[in-house]
Amino acid sequence: MRHLTWEQRSTISAMYKHGCTQKMIAQAIGKDKSVVSRELKRNRNEKEKYTFSYA
Repeated sequence: MRHLTWEQRSTISAMYKHGCTQKMIAQAIGKDKSVVSRELKRNRNEKEKYTFSYA
């Protein structure tokens, strides 16, 4: 599956808020760290914070 699921986005959000690295997050969701990096860059709100519900 190419797209991130709601659950994967939720995991990214939670782990990111707890200060986990992109590499750690990628390993947890089974994706490459570049996927996590893109997700964090693309789906930020106006205050530059990632929220999975914004995606």
